[in-house]
Parts: sequence; structure tokens; C-alpha cells
Amino acid sequence: MSSPASIGKHPIHPMLVAFPIGLWVFSLVCDIIYFVGSGANSWKIAALYSLGGGIIGALLAAVPGLIDLLSIHEAEMKRIAITHMLVNVAGLVIFAIDFGLRLGSPGAIAPFILSIIGVLLISVGGWLGGEMVYVKGMAVEAAQKNHPAKQSDARRRAA
Repeated sequence: MSSPASIGKHPIHPMLVAFPIGLWVFSLVCDIIYFVGSGANSWKIAALYSLGGGIIGALLAAVPGLIDLLSIHEAEMKRIAITHMLVNVAGLVIFAIDFGLRLGSPGAIAPFILSIIGVLLISVGGWLGGEMVYVKGMAVEAAQKNHPAKQSDARRRAA
């Protein structure tokens, strides 16, 4: 099954999720640097902006993800996709609360703990996304038998 939210047969959702994931992980790294040793306000500010950018990026990535979800008809795949969505939405909510707390009381430990929980949640969500694509083959087009790479593999095995 191909993704209905794609550009030139390339699904949009996986292209966009890299941004919020990277920003949220970087935000956590900034927190660790701030709390473990630096104490410099620049790390708190970088964590806040990274967190906010991740929230915006996740909202953008959710649109093609929802389009893909609505196109799934196979029961097991739909169950995995819904679980993937719910876990990632929970992570997004945690990060939104985290962001709000940082605005109210910068430097507090609660946002740092929420970032850890959020990164753990999106890791589980990413695992489920990987399960759909890499294990179940969701939105993966079958390789053509005449593909040049396949032909060279066959030649090497024959030699």
C-alpha cells in the first residue's frame, strides 16, 4: 500500500518527523548540559526554543500522518498505527506541558523530567512507526525485478 500523503512516491510523514524528534532530543541534551554542569542561561533558552520548534514540527508532521492513518484498512496495521498515533500524541502533550512550565518557571526540574518522559514516549512511537514500515512493509513499494541493483546482486551470486 502506498501513502496517499506523498510526493513522487515518497511519503511525507517520515520526512517531517525527523525535525521534531531531533529538536526534542536536542532540547533534552541542552537540559542535561544546563543541569549537570554549565548552569548557563543560554542552555535553558536553547532547550526552550528547541522544544517549541519540535512542537510546531510535530503538528506539521501529524497532518500527513493522519491522512496515512485514515487510508489504512488492514486491521492489524490500523491497530499499530492508532497505537503509534496515541503514543506520539501523548508525547506531544507532555512536551506542550513542558513548554508551558518552562515559560512559567525557567530552570525548574519538572520540565527536565517531562522532557525525559516525552523522549521515551516518542521513542516508543518511533519503534511502532518502524514496525509498520520496516517489518510490515507499510507504504513500501515492491522492488522491481529489473532494478539494476537486483541484477548486479544476482550476477554476484551466480559467479
